[in-house]
Amino acid sequence: MRAKISYLVTAAVLVFYFVLVGSRGVMLIQSGTVVTVTFGVAVLILPVIGLWFLWKNTQFVRRANALAAELDAEGGLPVDELKRLPSGRIDRDSADEVFAKRKAETEATPDDWRCWFRLAVAYHDARDTPRARKAMQRAIALHDGKPAGA
Repeated sequence: MRAKISYLVTAAVLVFYFVLVGSRGVMLIQSGTVVTVTFGVAVLILPVIGLWFLWKNTQFVRRANALAAELDAEGGLPVDELKRLPSGRIDRDSADEVFAKRKAETEATPDDWRCWFRLAVAYHDARDTPRARKAMQRAIALHDGKPAGA
């Protein structure tokens, strides 16, 4: 729940910022000179890109959470079997061990979105965020019935 609140607050701040920047872009365009119109258009592009990125990220998070809920209902969420350091951080060797298990599971059944979901969690635990995201995207695509390259 804490992560959702943080995400919503961050999204709200970003939207506020995009509106603020967008209004400045409109003001520049309304000035009417070639230079200010050019800058105004350039300034308006930033909030559009930002809103697009925020929308895509929000879709990704919602779909990943939906998969987590479905997997939880099936009783298939990965169990936290990781050893922790006294500081509370995950022991790297333990994360590597679990990762190897999840990778082998995914290689054995590459078309099962559940395996890809669990592999994404293992990547995340191993602090490999880019691969965790790609594995989760693969899980979402498989769940939605999209082909391998989608």
